[in-house]
Amino acid sequence: MSGRTARAALAATLLTAVTLAGPPAAQAAGSTLTVNVAAPVRPVTHAAAGGLYALAENDRPADATLYPLHLRNVVQPAPGAQQRPNGQPPGGDALRVAQQATRVGAGMVIRMPDIYPDFPYRWVSWADWLSKVDAQVTARLAATTVTNVEAWELWNEPDLTWDTAAAGDFNAGWVRTFQRVRSRDTVTPILGPSITGWRADWMRSFLTNARNTGTLPDVVCWHELNHTAPRLAADIAAYRALERELGISPRPISINEYAWTDEVYVPGIEVSYIAKLERAGVEMANRAFWNEYGTVNGLVLNNNQPTAHWWLYRWYGDMAGSMVASTAPTQTGLDGLAAYDPTRRIVNVVLGNESGTNFVRLTGLGALGGTVRVRLESTPDTDRFTAVGAPAVLSDTVQTVSGGALTVTVPNMNARFGYHLVVQPAGGVPAFQQRYEAENASVFRAQRRTAGGASNGGYVGGINNSGDFRTDSYVDFVVTVPTARTYTMAVRYANGTGATATQGLAFNGGGWSTLSYPPTAGWAQFGTVTTTLNLRAGPNTIRLAKGSPFFAGGTGFAELDYLELT
Repeated sequence: MSGRTARAALAATLLTAVTLAGPPAAQAAGSTLTVNVAAPVRPVTHAAAGGLYALAENDRPADATLYPLHLRNVVQPAPGAQQRPNGQPPGGDALRVAQQATRVGAGMVIRMPDIYPDFPYRWVSWADWLSKVDAQVTARLAATTVTNVEAWELWNEPDLTWDTAAAGDFNAGWVRTFQRVRSRDTVTPILGPSITGWRADWMRSFLTNARNTGTLPDVVCWHELNHTAPRLAADIAAYRALERELGISPRPISINEYAWTDEVYVPGIEVSYIAKLERAGVEMANRAFWNEYGTVNGLVLNNNQPTAHWWLYRWYGDMAGSMVASTAPTQTGLDGLAAYDPTRRIVNVVLGNESGTNFVRLTGLGALGGTVRVRLESTPDTDRFTAVGAPAVLSDTVQTVSGGALTVTVPNMNARFGYHLVVQPAGGVPAFQQRYEAENASVFRAQRRTAGGASNGGYVGGINNSGDFRTDSYVDFVVTVPTARTYTMAVRYANGTGATATQGLAFNGGGWSTLSYPPTAGWAQFGTVTTTLNLRAGPNTIRLAKGSPFFAGGTGFAELDYLELT
Protein backbone atom coordinates (compact mmCIF):
# COMPACT_ATOMS: atom_id res chain seq x y z
CA MET A 1 0.00 0.00 0.00
CA SER A 2 1.07 3.60 -0.39
CA GLY A 3 -0.67 5.87 2.10
CA ARG A 4 -0.83 5.24 5.82
CA THR A 5 -4.15 7.00 6.38
CA ALA A 6 -5.91 5.33 3.48
CA ARG A 7 -4.56 1.93 4.40
CA ALA A 8 -5.47 2.11 8.07
CA ALA A 9 -8.99 3.21 7.22
CA LEU A 10 -9.43 0.24 4.94
CA ALA A 11 -7.64 -2.30 7.13
CA ALA A 12 -10.87 -4.07 8.01
CA THR A 13 -11.05 -5.40 4.47
CA LEU A 14 -7.94 -7.49 4.99
CA LEU A 15 -8.81 -11.08 5.78
CA THR A 16 -6.52 -11.76 8.70
CA ALA A 17 -6.72 -14.00 11.67
CA VAL A 18 -5.71 -11.34 14.18
CA THR A 19 -7.08 -8.03 15.37
CA LEU A 20 -5.70 -4.53 15.02
CA ALA A 21 -5.17 -4.16 18.76
CA GLY A 22 -1.42 -4.65 18.39
CA PRO A 23 1.20 -7.27 17.72
CA PRO A 24 0.63 -10.68 19.29
CA ALA A 25 2.21 -10.96 22.70
CA ALA A 26 5.41 -13.01 22.86
CA GLN A 27 5.37 -16.23 24.83
CA ALA A 28 6.75 -16.65 28.33
CA ALA A 29 10.50 -16.80 28.99
CA GLY A 30 12.37 -20.09 28.83
CA SER A 31 12.03 -20.72 25.10
CA THR A 32 14.78 -22.20 22.94
CA LEU A 33 15.67 -21.38 19.35
CA THR A 34 17.47 -24.35 17.79
CA VAL A 35 20.10 -23.80 15.09
CA ASN A 36 21.74 -26.68 13.20
CA VAL A 37 24.88 -25.16 11.70
CA ALA A 38 25.55 -28.38 9.78
CA ALA A 39 22.19 -28.21 7.95
CA PRO A 40 22.44 -25.67 5.10
CA VAL A 41 19.07 -24.64 3.68
CA ARG A 42 19.97 -22.37 0.77
CA PRO A 43 22.58 -19.76 -0.16
CA VAL A 44 22.49 -16.44 1.67
CA THR A 45 20.77 -13.97 -0.66
CA HIS A 46 19.30 -11.55 1.94
CA ALA A 47 15.91 -12.28 0.38
CA ALA A 48 13.96 -10.17 2.90
CA ALA A 49 16.33 -7.18 2.76
CA GLY A 50 14.29 -4.87 0.59
CA GLY A 51 11.90 -1.99 0.79
CA LEU A 52 8.94 -0.39 -0.93
CA TYR A 53 9.95 3.15 -2.04
CA ALA A 54 13.27 2.50 -0.32
CA LEU A 55 15.22 4.95 -2.48
CA ALA A 56 14.72 8.53 -3.64
CA GLU A 57 16.36 10.73 -6.22
CA ASN A 58 19.75 12.34 -5.51
CA ASP A 59 21.12 9.21 -3.85
CA ARG A 60 18.87 9.08 -0.83
CA PRO A 61 19.78 7.51 1.48
CA ALA A 62 23.56 7.63 1.12
CA ASP A 63 25.31 4.65 -0.46
CA ALA A 64 27.35 4.16 2.71
CA THR A 65 24.17 3.25 4.60
CA LEU A 66 23.04 0.81 1.91
CA TYR A 67 26.13 -1.27 1.14
CA PRO A 68 26.15 -3.07 4.53
CA LEU A 69 22.50 -4.09 4.13
CA HIS A 70 23.08 -6.07 0.91
CA LEU A 71 19.62 -5.13 -0.35
CA ARG A 72 18.12 -7.90 -2.42
CA ASN A 73 15.46 -5.78 -4.12
CA VAL A 74 13.58 -2.49 -4.03
CA VAL A 75 10.09 -1.72 -5.33
CA GLN A 76 9.93 1.76 -6.82
CA PRO A 77 7.24 3.96 -8.39
CA ALA A 78 6.61 4.00 -12.12
CA PRO A 79 8.69 6.09 -14.51
CA GLY A 80 7.09 9.52 -14.47
CA ALA A 81 5.62 8.73 -11.04
CA GLN A 82 2.86 10.99 -9.80
CA GLN A 83 2.14 9.05 -6.60
CA ARG A 84 2.12 11.37 -3.57
CA PRO A 85 2.55 8.99 -0.62
CA ASN A 86 1.20 10.53 2.57
CA GLY A 87 1.02 13.88 0.78
CA GLN A 88 4.74 13.99 -0.05
CA PRO A 89 5.81 15.29 -3.46
CA PRO A 90 6.20 12.56 -6.08
CA GLY A 91 9.57 10.83 -5.79
CA GLY A 92 11.53 7.64 -6.12
CA ASP A 93 10.98 7.30 -9.90
CA ALA A 94 12.35 3.84 -10.73
CA LEU A 95 14.49 4.94 -13.64
CA ARG A 96 15.95 7.85 -11.71
CA VAL A 97 17.06 5.70 -8.75
CA ALA A 98 18.12 2.67 -10.80
CA GLN A 99 21.81 3.54 -10.88
CA GLN A 100 22.02 3.83 -7.11
CA ALA A 101 20.25 0.51 -6.73
CA THR A 102 22.73 -1.01 -9.18
CA ARG A 103 25.73 0.39 -7.28
CA VAL A 104 24.65 -1.31 -4.07
CA GLY A 105 23.66 -4.59 -5.72
CA ALA A 106 19.87 -4.32 -5.58
CA GLY A 107 17.37 -5.47 -8.16
CA MET A 108 14.27 -3.40 -8.83
CA VAL A 109 10.55 -3.94 -9.45
CA ILE A 110 8.58 -1.15 -11.16
CA ARG A 111 5.12 -0.55 -9.64
CA MET A 112 3.11 0.63 -12.65
CA PRO A 113 -0.07 2.08 -11.05
CA ASP A 114 2.02 4.58 -9.09
CA ILE A 115 1.75 6.71 -12.19
CA TYR A 116 -1.48 7.87 -10.51
CA PRO A 117 -1.16 10.59 -7.82
CA ASP A 118 -3.64 9.19 -5.29
CA PHE A 119 -3.96 6.07 -3.17
CA PRO A 120 -6.30 4.28 -3.49
CA TYR A 121 -5.75 4.87 -7.20
CA ARG A 122 -8.42 6.91 -9.01
CA TRP A 123 -9.32 5.20 -12.26
CA VAL A 124 -9.91 7.48 -15.25
CA SER A 125 -10.52 5.24 -18.26
CA TRP A 126 -9.03 2.34 -20.17
CA ALA A 127 -7.68 4.70 -22.79
CA ASP A 128 -5.95 6.69 -20.06
CA TRP A 129 -4.52 3.60 -18.32
CA LEU A 130 -3.20 1.98 -21.48
CA SER A 131 -1.57 5.23 -22.55
CA LYS A 132 0.13 5.33 -19.15
CA VAL A 133 1.29 1.73 -19.59
CA ASP A 134 2.68 2.56 -23.03
CA ALA A 135 4.51 5.61 -21.70
CA GLN A 136 6.14 3.63 -18.90
CA VAL A 137 7.31 0.81 -21.15
CA THR A 138 8.61 3.29 -23.71
CA ALA A 139 10.57 5.15 -21.02
CA ARG A 140 12.03 1.94 -19.65
CA LEU A 141 13.07 0.69 -23.11
CA ALA A 142 14.81 4.00 -23.74
CA ALA A 143 16.84 3.61 -20.53
CA THR A 144 19.39 1.27 -22.07
CA THR A 145 21.89 1.57 -19.22
CA VAL A 146 19.37 0.29 -16.66
CA THR A 147 19.89 -3.46 -16.27
CA ASN A 148 18.50 -4.30 -12.82
CA VAL A 149 14.74 -4.22 -13.55
CA GLU A 150 13.50 -7.60 -12.37
CA ALA A 151 9.80 -7.21 -13.08
CA TRP A 152 6.85 -5.06 -14.01
CA GLU A 153 4.25 -4.98 -11.21
CA LEU A 154 1.04 -4.47 -13.19
CA TRP A 155 -1.18 -3.35 -10.30
CA ASN A 156 -1.05 -2.98 -6.53
CA GLU A 157 -3.64 -4.41 -4.12
CA PRO A 158 -6.41 -4.93 -6.66
CA ASP A 159 -8.66 -6.45 -4.00
CA LEU A 160 -8.63 -3.00 -2.39
CA THR A 161 -7.92 -0.50 -5.18
CA TRP A 162 -9.33 -1.85 -8.45
CA ASP A 163 -12.41 0.14 -9.49
CA THR A 164 -14.60 -2.69 -10.76
CA ALA A 165 -17.54 -0.39 -11.45
CA ALA A 166 -15.47 1.78 -13.79
CA ALA A 167 -12.81 -0.62 -15.10
CA GLY A 168 -14.65 -3.94 -15.08
CA ASP A 169 -13.52 -7.28 -13.67
CA PHE A 170 -9.92 -7.29 -12.47
CA ASN A 171 -9.08 -10.66 -13.99
CA ALA A 172 -10.05 -9.32 -17.40
CA GLY A 173 -8.17 -6.11 -16.66
CA TRP A 174 -5.06 -8.10 -15.75
CA VAL A 175 -5.20 -9.92 -19.10
CA ARG A 176 -5.62 -6.68 -20.99
CA THR A 177 -2.73 -4.98 -19.17
CA PHE A 178 -0.48 -8.03 -19.39
CA GLN A 179 -1.01 -8.27 -23.13
CA ARG A 180 -0.37 -4.56 -23.57
CA VAL A 181 2.98 -4.77 -21.76
CA ARG A 182 3.93 -7.92 -23.66
CA SER A 183 3.13 -6.26 -26.99
CA ARG A 184 5.99 -3.86 -26.30
CA ASP A 185 8.28 -5.75 -23.95
CA THR A 186 8.38 -9.49 -24.51
CA VAL A 187 11.12 -10.36 -22.03
CA THR A 188 10.93 -8.47 -18.72
CA PRO A 189 9.21 -10.67 -16.10
CA ILE A 190 5.74 -9.70 -14.87
CA LEU A 191 4.85 -9.80 -11.17
CA GLY A 192 1.45 -10.01 -9.52
CA PRO A 193 -1.32 -9.96 -8.49
CA SER A 194 -0.01 -8.16 -5.35
CA ILE A 195 -3.16 -8.53 -3.27
CA THR A 196 -3.36 -7.11 0.27
CA GLY A 197 -2.93 -10.50 1.94
CA TRP A 198 -3.20 -14.19 1.27
CA ARG A 199 -6.73 -15.09 0.12
CA ALA A 200 -7.07 -18.57 -1.32
CA ASP A 201 -10.43 -17.90 -2.99
CA TRP A 202 -9.20 -14.70 -4.65
CA MET A 203 -5.91 -16.24 -5.76
CA ARG A 204 -7.61 -19.38 -7.13
CA SER A 205 -9.89 -17.28 -9.33
CA PHE A 206 -7.00 -15.11 -10.51
CA LEU A 207 -4.59 -17.94 -11.26
CA THR A 208 -7.21 -20.05 -13.01
CA ASN A 209 -8.05 -17.20 -15.36
CA ALA A 210 -4.39 -16.32 -15.89
CA ARG A 211 -3.56 -19.95 -16.66
CA ASN A 212 -6.42 -20.22 -19.12
CA THR A 213 -5.50 -16.98 -20.90
CA GLY A 214 -1.74 -17.48 -21.01
CA THR A 215 -1.12 -14.52 -18.70
CA LEU A 216 0.36 -16.15 -15.60
CA PRO A 217 2.74 -13.86 -13.72
CA ASP A 218 6.38 -14.88 -13.82
CA VAL A 219 6.65 -13.97 -10.14
CA VAL A 220 3.67 -14.43 -7.81
CA CYS A 221 3.21 -11.69 -5.25
CA TRP A 222 1.00 -10.85 -2.32
CA HIS A 223 1.43 -8.83 0.89
CA GLU A 224 1.81 -9.95 4.50
CA LEU A 225 0.53 -7.08 6.63
CA ASN A 226 -1.65 -6.57 9.71
CA HIS A 227 0.25 -8.89 12.10
CA THR A 228 0.40 -11.90 9.78
CA ALA A 229 3.88 -13.19 10.67
CA PRO A 230 2.42 -16.13 12.66
CA ARG A 231 0.52 -17.39 9.59
CA LEU A 232 3.12 -16.58 6.97
CA ALA A 233 4.45 -20.15 6.68
CA ALA A 234 0.92 -21.50 6.30
CA ASP A 235 0.09 -18.90 3.64
CA ILE A 236 3.09 -19.83 1.52
CA ALA A 237 2.36 -23.54 1.93
CA ALA A 238 -1.23 -22.87 0.83
CA TYR A 239 0.01 -21.08 -2.28
CA ARG A 240 2.29 -23.96 -3.21
CA ALA A 241 -0.60 -26.37 -2.76
CA LEU A 242 -2.75 -24.19 -5.03
CA GLU A 243 -0.06 -24.23 -7.71
CA ARG A 244 -0.09 -28.02 -7.66
CA GLU A 245 -3.88 -28.14 -7.69
CA LEU A 246 -4.05 -25.92 -10.78
CA GLY A 247 -1.18 -27.59 -12.60
CA ILE A 248 0.97 -24.42 -12.55
CA SER A 249 4.75 -24.76 -12.53
CA PRO A 250 6.39 -23.41 -9.33
CA ARG A 251 6.88 -19.64 -9.45
CA PRO A 252 9.25 -17.45 -7.45
CA ILE A 253 7.39 -15.74 -4.61
CA SER A 254 7.64 -12.04 -3.78
CA ILE A 255 6.15 -10.69 -0.55
CA ASN A 256 6.74 -7.12 -1.57
CA GLU A 257 5.17 -5.55 1.50
CA TYR A 258 5.52 -6.99 4.99
CA ALA A 259 4.85 -5.67 8.53
CA TRP A 260 2.06 -3.39 9.76
CA THR A 261 2.42 0.16 11.11
CA ASP A 262 3.02 -0.97 14.69
CA GLU A 263 5.39 -3.75 13.62
CA VAL A 264 7.72 -2.24 11.04
CA TYR A 265 9.73 -0.29 13.64
CA VAL A 266 9.92 -3.10 16.21
CA PRO A 267 13.09 -5.16 15.69
CA GLY A 268 11.78 -8.14 17.61
CA ILE A 269 8.78 -8.44 15.31
CA GLU A 270 10.85 -7.67 12.20
CA VAL A 271 13.01 -10.69 13.08
CA SER A 272 9.91 -12.86 13.16
CA TYR A 273 8.94 -11.81 9.63
CA ILE A 274 12.46 -12.19 8.22
CA ALA A 275 12.98 -15.62 9.80
CA LYS A 276 9.72 -16.97 8.40
CA LEU A 277 10.31 -15.47 4.95
CA GLU A 278 13.75 -17.06 4.80
CA ARG A 279 12.48 -20.40 6.10
CA ALA A 280 9.75 -20.43 3.45
CA GLY A 281 12.24 -19.81 0.65
CA VAL A 282 10.77 -16.65 -0.85
CA GLU A 283 12.68 -15.06 -3.73
CA MET A 284 12.38 -11.51 -2.40
CA ALA A 285 10.52 -9.52 0.24
CA ASN A 286 10.21 -5.82 1.03
CA ARG A 287 9.52 -3.78 4.13
CA ALA A 288 6.13 -2.08 3.79
CA PHE A 289 6.01 1.66 3.21
CA TRP A 290 4.26 3.71 5.88
CA ASN A 291 6.01 7.05 6.19
CA GLU A 292 8.87 8.70 4.22
CA TYR A 293 10.35 7.38 1.00
CA GLY A 294 14.11 7.37 0.49
CA THR A 295 14.80 6.02 4.00
CA VAL A 296 14.51 2.26 3.37
CA ASN A 297 11.29 2.64 5.32
CA GLY A 298 12.77 4.12 8.46
CA LEU A 299 16.16 2.37 8.52
CA VAL A 300 18.06 5.60 7.81
CA LEU A 301 17.62 9.04 9.40
CA ASN A 302 18.81 12.30 7.80
CA ASN A 303 20.17 10.42 4.81
CA ASN A 304 23.17 8.92 6.62
CA GLN A 305 22.35 8.02 10.23
CA PRO A 306 21.35 4.49 11.23
CA THR A 307 18.29 3.87 13.34
CA ALA A 308 17.83 0.89 15.65
CA HIS A 309 16.22 -1.04 12.81
CA TRP A 310 19.19 -0.44 10.51
CA TRP A 311 21.36 -2.48 12.86
CA LEU A 312 18.99 -5.43 12.64
CA TYR A 313 19.22 -5.39 8.84
CA ARG A 314 22.98 -4.78 9.06
CA TRP A 315 23.29 -8.02 11.04
CA TYR A 316 21.26 -9.75 8.35
CA GLY A 317 23.53 -8.17 5.73
CA ASP A 318 26.60 -9.55 7.56
CA MET A 319 25.45 -13.08 6.81
CA ALA A 320 27.36 -15.01 4.15
CA GLY A 321 27.68 -18.63 3.08
CA SER A 322 24.48 -20.60 3.67
CA MET A 323 21.32 -20.02 5.61
CA VAL A 324 21.13 -22.92 8.04
CA ALA A 325 18.21 -24.64 9.72
CA SER A 326 16.64 -22.68 12.56
CA THR A 327 13.64 -24.02 14.46
CA ALA A 328 11.39 -21.82 16.58
CA PRO A 329 9.32 -23.31 19.40
CA THR A 330 6.10 -21.69 18.12
CA GLN A 331 4.91 -19.42 15.32
CA THR A 332 4.11 -16.58 17.72
CA GLY A 333 7.06 -16.14 20.08
CA LEU A 334 10.83 -16.49 19.96
CA ASP A 335 12.14 -16.76 16.42
CA GLY A 336 15.34 -16.21 14.51
CA LEU A 337 17.43 -16.86 11.44
CA ALA A 338 20.99 -18.12 11.12
CA ALA A 339 23.79 -18.43 8.60
CA TYR A 340 27.17 -20.15 8.53
CA ASP A 341 30.14 -18.95 6.50
CA PRO A 342 32.48 -21.99 6.24
CA THR A 343 35.33 -19.94 4.78
CA ARG A 344 35.65 -17.75 7.87
CA ARG A 345 33.96 -20.27 10.20
CA ILE A 346 31.49 -17.68 11.50
CA VAL A 347 27.94 -18.36 12.68
CA ASN A 348 25.52 -15.41 12.70
CA VAL A 349 22.17 -15.70 14.49
CA VAL A 350 19.60 -12.91 14.61
CA LEU A 351 16.70 -13.43 17.02
CA GLY A 352 13.94 -11.71 18.93
CA ASN A 353 10.20 -11.53 19.68
CA GLU A 354 10.51 -12.92 23.21
CA SER A 355 10.93 -11.56 26.72
CA GLY A 356 12.83 -12.85 29.73
CA THR A 357 15.69 -15.33 29.69
CA ASN A 358 15.78 -17.61 26.64
CA PHE A 359 18.25 -19.86 24.88
CA VAL A 360 19.88 -20.59 21.55
CA ARG A 361 20.88 -24.23 21.09
CA LEU A 362 23.56 -24.58 18.39
CA THR A 363 24.54 -27.96 16.96
CA GLY A 364 26.90 -28.94 14.15
CA LEU A 365 29.71 -26.71 15.46
CA GLY A 366 32.51 -29.24 15.00
CA ALA A 367 34.36 -27.17 12.39
CA LEU A 368 34.79 -24.30 14.86
CA GLY A 369 36.89 -26.30 17.33
CA GLY A 370 36.54 -26.96 21.05
CA THR A 371 36.43 -23.36 22.25
CA VAL A 372 34.58 -20.48 20.62
CA ARG A 373 34.15 -16.78 21.07
CA VAL A 374 30.50 -15.84 21.63
CA ARG A 375 29.42 -12.22 21.24
CA LEU A 376 25.88 -11.10 22.04
CA GLU A 377 24.51 -7.64 21.17
CA SER A 378 21.12 -5.97 20.97
CA THR A 379 19.32 -3.10 19.26
CA PRO A 380 16.31 -1.33 20.84
CA ASP A 381 12.88 -0.45 19.48
CA THR A 382 13.39 3.31 19.29
CA ASP A 383 11.48 5.09 16.54
CA ARG A 384 12.57 6.13 13.06
CA PHE A 385 13.48 9.63 14.31
CA THR A 386 16.17 8.39 16.71
CA ALA A 387 19.68 7.69 15.49
CA VAL A 388 21.45 4.72 17.08
CA GLY A 389 25.22 4.88 16.66
CA ALA A 390 25.95 1.27 17.57
CA PRO A 391 24.26 -1.79 19.04
CA ALA A 392 24.72 -2.56 22.73
CA VAL A 393 27.25 -5.31 23.42
CA LEU A 394 25.71 -7.49 26.12
CA SER A 395 28.49 -10.05 26.48
CA ASP A 396 31.68 -11.25 24.78
CA THR A 397 32.90 -14.54 26.20
CA VAL A 398 34.83 -17.71 25.39
CA GLN A 399 32.79 -20.87 25.76
CA THR A 400 33.38 -24.61 25.38
CA VAL A 401 31.77 -26.67 22.62
CA SER A 402 30.79 -30.19 23.68
CA GLY A 403 29.95 -32.84 21.10
CA GLY A 404 29.70 -30.13 18.45
CA ALA A 405 26.98 -28.35 20.43
CA LEU A 406 26.59 -25.28 22.58
CA THR A 407 23.68 -23.65 24.39
CA VAL A 408 23.88 -19.88 24.71
CA THR A 409 21.80 -18.11 27.32
CA VAL A 410 20.21 -14.81 26.28
CA PRO A 411 19.17 -13.15 29.54
CA ASN A 412 16.62 -10.44 30.19
CA MET A 413 15.33 -10.20 26.64
CA ASN A 414 12.89 -7.49 25.65
CA ALA A 415 10.39 -8.89 23.14
CA ARG A 416 10.57 -5.69 21.10
CA PHE A 417 14.37 -5.65 20.79
CA GLY A 418 16.52 -7.45 18.25
CA TYR A 419 19.48 -9.64 19.26
CA HIS A 420 22.59 -10.75 17.40
CA LEU A 421 24.70 -13.75 18.33
CA VAL A 422 28.09 -14.28 16.65
CA VAL A 423 29.99 -17.53 17.22
CA GLN A 424 33.49 -17.99 15.83
CA PRO A 425 36.70 -19.86 16.68
CA ALA A 426 38.32 -18.56 19.85
CA GLY A 427 41.60 -18.20 17.96
CA GLY A 428 40.11 -15.54 15.70
CA VAL A 429 39.08 -15.21 12.05
CA PRO A 430 40.52 -13.28 9.06
CA ALA A 431 40.51 -9.53 9.54
CA PHE A 432 38.22 -9.07 6.54
CA GLN A 433 36.15 -11.28 4.32
CA GLN A 434 38.33 -12.41 1.44
CA ARG A 435 36.23 -15.03 -0.34
CA TYR A 436 32.88 -14.04 -1.85
CA GLU A 437 30.69 -16.87 -3.08
CA ALA A 438 28.99 -16.23 -6.42
CA GLU A 439 25.72 -17.67 -5.10
CA ASN A 440 25.73 -14.99 -2.35
CA ALA A 441 26.20 -12.18 -4.88
CA SER A 442 23.58 -10.24 -6.87
CA VAL A 443 22.74 -12.59 -9.74
CA PHE A 444 20.96 -11.26 -12.82
CA ARG A 445 19.57 -13.56 -15.55
CA ALA A 446 21.64 -16.54 -14.40
CA GLN A 447 21.01 -19.43 -12.02
CA ARG A 448 22.25 -20.44 -8.60
CA ARG A 449 23.19 -24.12 -8.78
CA THR A 450 24.67 -26.79 -6.52
CA ALA A 451 27.65 -29.11 -6.98
CA GLY A 452 29.73 -31.17 -4.61
CA GLY A 453 32.95 -29.72 -5.99
CA ALA A 454 31.88 -26.10 -5.55
CA SER A 455 33.00 -24.02 -2.62
CA ASN A 456 30.18 -24.00 -0.06
CA GLY A 457 28.34 -26.40 -2.39
CA GLY A 458 27.03 -23.67 -4.68
CA TYR A 459 27.93 -21.73 -7.80
CA VAL A 460 26.31 -19.63 -10.54
CA GLY A 461 25.71 -21.00 -14.03
CA GLY A 462 23.63 -20.06 -17.02
CA ILE A 463 25.50 -16.75 -17.42
CA ASN A 464 24.55 -16.90 -21.06
CA ASN A 465 22.99 -13.67 -22.30
CA SER A 466 24.40 -10.60 -23.99
CA GLY A 467 23.21 -7.98 -26.44
CA ASP A 468 19.97 -6.86 -24.71
CA PHE A 469 20.11 -4.70 -21.59
CA ARG A 470 16.90 -6.33 -20.33
CA THR A 471 18.35 -9.85 -20.42
CA ASP A 472 22.11 -9.38 -20.04
CA SER A 473 23.61 -11.96 -17.68
CA TYR A 474 25.99 -10.79 -14.97
CA VAL A 475 26.96 -11.22 -11.33
CA ASP A 476 27.66 -8.25 -9.05
CA PHE A 477 29.85 -8.84 -5.99
CA VAL A 478 29.78 -6.19 -3.26
CA VAL A 479 33.11 -6.59 -1.48
CA THR A 480 34.59 -4.65 1.42
CA VAL A 481 38.32 -4.16 1.92
CA PRO A 482 40.17 -2.42 4.77
CA THR A 483 42.54 -0.22 2.78
CA ALA A 484 42.83 1.35 -0.66
CA ARG A 485 45.45 -0.56 -2.63
CA THR A 486 46.01 -3.14 -5.36
CA TYR A 487 44.45 -6.53 -4.60
CA THR A 488 44.96 -9.83 -6.35
CA MET A 489 41.61 -11.29 -7.29
CA ALA A 490 41.32 -15.02 -7.92
CA VAL A 491 38.19 -16.16 -9.74
CA ARG A 492 37.22 -19.82 -9.47
CA TYR A 493 35.23 -20.85 -12.52
CA ALA A 494 34.20 -23.77 -14.73
CA ASN A 495 34.29 -23.86 -18.53
CA GLY A 496 33.14 -27.07 -20.17
CA THR A 497 33.16 -25.80 -23.75
CA GLY A 498 36.61 -27.06 -24.64
CA ALA A 499 37.71 -23.56 -25.73
CA THR A 500 38.68 -20.38 -23.89
CA ALA A 501 35.68 -18.30 -22.80
CA THR A 502 35.63 -14.64 -21.78
CA GLN A 503 33.59 -12.36 -19.53
CA GLY A 504 33.73 -8.65 -18.92
CA LEU A 505 35.19 -7.32 -15.68
CA ALA A 506 34.38 -3.87 -14.29
CA PHE A 507 34.33 -2.39 -10.80
CA ASN A 508 32.81 0.68 -9.20
CA GLY A 509 31.29 1.80 -12.49
CA GLY A 510 34.65 2.04 -14.23
CA GLY A 511 35.83 0.80 -17.61
CA TRP A 512 35.75 -2.76 -18.87
CA SER A 513 38.50 -5.30 -19.20
CA THR A 514 38.22 -8.90 -20.36
CA LEU A 515 38.82 -11.94 -18.17
CA SER A 516 39.72 -15.16 -20.01
CA TYR A 517 38.77 -18.62 -18.75
CA PRO A 518 40.69 -21.57 -20.24
CA PRO A 519 38.75 -24.84 -20.52
CA THR A 520 38.34 -26.95 -17.38
CA ALA A 521 37.58 -30.66 -17.13
CA GLY A 522 33.85 -29.98 -17.53
CA TRP A 523 30.89 -28.04 -16.23
CA ALA A 524 30.90 -27.64 -12.44
CA GLN A 525 34.56 -28.72 -12.49
CA PHE A 526 36.54 -25.71 -11.46
CA GLY A 527 39.81 -23.95 -12.18
CA THR A 528 41.19 -20.56 -11.15
CA VAL A 529 42.39 -17.43 -12.94
CA THR A 530 43.80 -14.30 -11.34
CA THR A 531 43.96 -10.59 -12.06
CA THR A 532 44.62 -7.41 -10.07
CA LEU A 533 42.27 -4.59 -9.07
CA ASN A 534 42.87 -1.19 -7.51
CA LEU A 535 40.10 -1.02 -4.91
CA ARG A 536 39.10 1.80 -2.59
CA ALA A 537 38.83 1.33 1.16
CA GLY A 538 35.36 0.15 2.14
CA PRO A 539 32.69 -1.22 -0.20
CA ASN A 540 33.36 -1.91 -3.88
CA THR A 541 31.08 -3.42 -6.52
CA ILE A 542 32.72 -5.88 -8.92
CA ARG A 543 30.82 -7.10 -11.98
CA LEU A 544 31.58 -10.22 -14.01
CA ALA A 545 29.38 -10.22 -17.10
CA LYS A 546 28.52 -12.06 -20.25
CA GLY A 547 26.60 -8.94 -21.25
CA SER A 548 26.32 -5.44 -19.81
CA PRO A 549 26.03 -1.83 -21.03
CA PHE A 550 29.23 -0.50 -22.61
CA PHE A 551 30.66 -4.03 -22.87
CA ALA A 552 30.76 -5.73 -26.26
CA GLY A 553 29.86 -9.11 -24.79
CA GLY A 554 31.70 -12.19 -23.63
CA THR A 555 32.54 -15.22 -25.73
CA GLY A 556 31.75 -18.84 -24.96
CA PHE A 557 30.37 -19.76 -21.57
CA ALA A 558 31.71 -19.92 -18.03
CA GLU A 559 30.29 -20.63 -14.58
CA LEU A 560 31.38 -18.79 -11.42
CA ASP A 561 32.14 -20.35 -8.05
CA TYR A 562 33.72 -17.49 -6.10
CA LEU A 563 36.13 -14.60 -6.16
CA GLU A 564 38.84 -14.19 -3.54
CA LEU A 565 40.85 -11.07 -2.68
CA THR A 566 44.36 -11.12 -1.26
